[in-house]
Amino acid sequence: MKLTVHTFVSLDGVIQGPGAPEEDPSDGFTRGGWLVPFDPEHWGRVVDSWFARLDAFLLGRKTFELMRSYWPDVTDPDDAVAAVYRTHPKYVLSSTLTDPGWAGSTVLSGDLVTEVGRLKEQSGGELQVHGSATLIRSLHEAGLVDTYRMLQFPVVVGQGKRLFTQPGAAAGLEITAAETLPGGIVALEAEVVRRGEPEVGAFALSSDGREVIR
Repeated sequence: MKLTVHTFVSLDGVIQGPGAPEEDPSDGFTRGGWLVPFDPEHWGRVVDSWFARLDAFLLGRKTFELMRSYWPDVTDPDDAVAAVYRTHPKYVLSSTLTDPGWAGSTVLSGDLVTEVGRLKEQSGGELQVHGSATLIRSLHEAGLVDTYRMLQFPVVVGQGKRLFTQPGAAAGLEITAAETLPGGIVALEAEVVRRGEPEVGAFALSSDGREVIR
């Protein structure tokens, strides 16, 4: 399976607690709920398109417990996201959780690289990560992410967990899809095409006074 990361991100790279103040107040984060003022009518179809490609979920423990406390209670037959959570496999990476307590869920307690590597070797379409800030960063550092899909909102949160840690692993990405939505929201899809140190260069002046790239 292909490992794809899906996240809401602010202009300054924050992915923590987008949906509510109490969603993730860890590390003193007090600005949760920063995407709520943006009308989901404008970006909800993008999220629906993400879930339409899903074969299985990969979640960190905290995000799994948050989803478990909400989605099983959504009984609206027209809610496409609730249906996906109800009918698709959910894998949760945790060294402390023993009983997932949610039908269709499996706890993976081993080494991250080994466990995720086994899932990626399975046939199928997409193994999707949603939320799970700590897990996303660990997967990136381990070189396991194939694709990033993001909705970037025009807000500077100013605190909170970022999508990528600094210092951290470098990678080269190719933007394969980009769309500007009403309200200044940008939908992006980026494929990882290179891992390791980034390509670099320098601007310089040639002997005839022209600017060149070296």
